[in-house]
Amino acid sequence: MVVVEQKKRFALFLATCDSEFVKKTYGGYFNVFLSTFGDEGEQWDLFRVIDGHFPDEKDLDKYDGFVISGSPHDAFGDADWIVKLCEVCQKLDDMKKKVLGICFGHQIITRVKGGKIGRALKGADMGLRSINIAKDNEKLRGYFGDEVPASLAIIKCHQDEVLELPESATLLASSEVCEVEMFSIGDHFFCIQGHPEYNKEILFEIVDRVLNMKLIEQEFADKAKSTMETAQPDRILWQKLCKNFLKG
Repeated sequence: MVVVEQKKRFALFLATCDSEFVKKTYGGYFNVFLSTFGDEGEQWDLFRVIDGHFPDEKDLDKYDGFVISGSPHDAFGDADWIVKLCEVCQKLDDMKKKVLGICFGHQIITRVKGGKIGRALKGADMGLRSINIAKDNEKLRGYFGDEVPASLAIIKCHQDEVLELPESATLLASSEVCEVEMFSIGDHFFCIQGHPEYNKEILFEIVDRVLNMKLIEQEFADKAKSTMETAQPDRILWQKLCKNFLKG
């Protein structure tokens, strides 16, 4: 009897629209996430939750893990799709399904679990930032192997933040500008304020776009770009961490 190994299956909940640049360069954000978190032999499905596209409740169990993307929208908003996303997250929590929350996703999970989110206390943050990793955390040791880095560089792009962690959460990283950079809940929720999937050209295109929309000043845009003149995000380490969480 031949045993056919089941493909691991993951779902991306995309909470943002594809920019023209991302469509042209990568064929959409889905491919950006796939190249960062996907491995050969896996199945990844895209749900554009921003357009109200969700999996059927009966199909949630088919997935080994979920990723919730960033978004230009507020996680504390009450648009129908945001409320629906919170309901689905609650179900995934009940099912103990692995969910990786990124930026907006990190804030949505905070909301679902009873924490507090709102406008960032020190204002919007864009650019490359170094975040300080919590020492002696058993969970992180499991994801990184023995050597847990003291800090990691990550691209940030947000105007909201977690103001109060849910009671059940463990703080995993913080920075000078943001107290809650990363946290986990149990073994199934892992949340990151920054963008492990972003690279320099994606950041620069977003900075230019919001500058053209007059949402930020030129000085702010220049400062955001200058953070990447001589430094890069720790993409390989972020990949390792996120993949080991999702697939471990």
